[in-house]
Amino acid sequence: MGKKDKQFVSEITPMETDFAQWYTDVIRKTDMVDYSPVKGFMVIKPYGYAIWENIQAHLDGRFKETGHKNCYFPLLIPESLLKKEAEHVEGFAPEVAWVTHGGSEELAERLCVRPTSETIICEMYSKWLKSYRDLPFLYNQWCSVVRWEKSTRPFLRTSEFLWQEGHTLHETAEEAQEETLQMLHVYREMAEEILAIPVVIGQKSEKEKFAGAHATYTMEALMHDGKALQAGTSHNLAQHFTTAFDITFLDRDGELKHPYHTSWGVSTRLIGGIIMTHGDNRGLVLPPRVAPTQIAIVPIASHKEGVMDQVHELYSELRNDFRVELDDRENYSPGWKFNEWEMKGVPLRIEIGPKDIEKNQVMLFRRDTLEKEAVAMDSLKETVASLLEDIQNNLLLKAKHMRDEKTYYVKSLDEMKEVMETKPGFVKAMWCEDRACEDKIKQETGVTVRCIPFEQEKLGDTCPFCGKPAAKMAFFAKAY
Repeated sequence: MGKKDKQFVSEITPMETDFAQWYTDVIRKTDMVDYSPVKGFMVIKPYGYAIWENIQAHLDGRFKETGHKNCYFPLLIPESLLKKEAEHVEGFAPEVAWVTHGGSEELAERLCVRPTSETIICEMYSKWLKSYRDLPFLYNQWCSVVRWEKSTRPFLRTSEFLWQEGHTLHETAEEAQEETLQMLHVYREMAEEILAIPVVIGQKSEKEKFAGAHATYTMEALMHDGKALQAGTSHNLAQHFTTAFDITFLDRDGELKHPYHTSWGVSTRLIGGIIMTHGDNRGLVLPPRVAPTQIAIVPIASHKEGVMDQVHELYSELRNDFRVELDDRENYSPGWKFNEWEMKGVPLRIEIGPKDIEKNQVMLFRRDTLEKEAVAMDSLKETVASLLEDIQNNLLLKAKHMRDEKTYYVKSLDEMKEVMETKPGFVKAMWCEDRACEDKIKQETGVTVRCIPFEQEKLGDTCPFCGKPAAKMAFFAKAY
């Protein structure tokens, strides 16, 4: 195709018209993902995978700072192991994929493709742990898991997804609880400081907690369409699994005891969270700290003498400090390139042509505000560093403003219904913590309890949905 055929990047469905189609348009047209031949399984293309690599690199560093080590456990788990913790198998049974044959021979025991790894890890921990001196076990693995989902959408809910799962053992209940909350705060810092996604952190209801957990803690984010996204969880599993798998150690008093257990994880659904928190009708808007490309350099009139020499000099100057892409493709016009880099969410674009070279300047375009300014070449590196930091902070502020605008306080079930029908978002309300009340709310509104936040507000003394006494405030929303 020549320039004429490639003048403009394809349009994206406005999010106000059809949010689901907007999301699909964005992930396909920015070349992040493709659909595989197996329904519900996605192919993550280089641009999407690079975002995951940046998340992974940051988190892996934080895990190691907090004393954790990486390891790897098998993909296949014997059915007998999965059945050892009754609540756990019941929670995952509908989503399990089974391997029944090895080659042409039927297996004596079915093997499940891991939906999560508590069971296989606990089986190994029971062999490894001997004494209190061995504790704590602070292990993590980066892997994929399979959950046979009925309804899927790339990054947000797929039958296979990439994640990390930490699994730790501790001598005391207090140490396990401290670990559970520490890792939740590591996740919160990552979400807010790297992804620029503000989150509410707190405890899941009994109904919403992880199958087999003593308590589940979560970070919940709000997307542009007013739906919540569970962005990461940390579970205090107490002694449920360590008892079921007979994991014991000789304690300081010479007695055999069961250790206390935690697990925690985030997944590639964070990429969906980035898209739906920051994206706009032009496409992606990526926070600089996670963007695969932080700066795109687009030459203007590249055929003119001296332009490409100056462009390559700039590229060499910036590439050691920033993630830079030099777009020297000859079969695309500068205007087409501008549109593409905007659609791909690159935080900064540098334009440089003969007139800029004469003035010893470049033009800088910010993706977050769509503003353009001339900047002297002599101070470019310092200006770029400052602008990227400003864009990062601005995206977090914008996302907080969006979340606050879509957070409501309701005093009745009817009011909850009205909010969800006309202006969906987070709803704050006092709640009795009763399962029957929770079921009724979901049945009548489609809304679930997202979490009981650590930061509490006293909004009253009774539950507005059933009239029972209520000591805690909860966040409610429809969710992905």
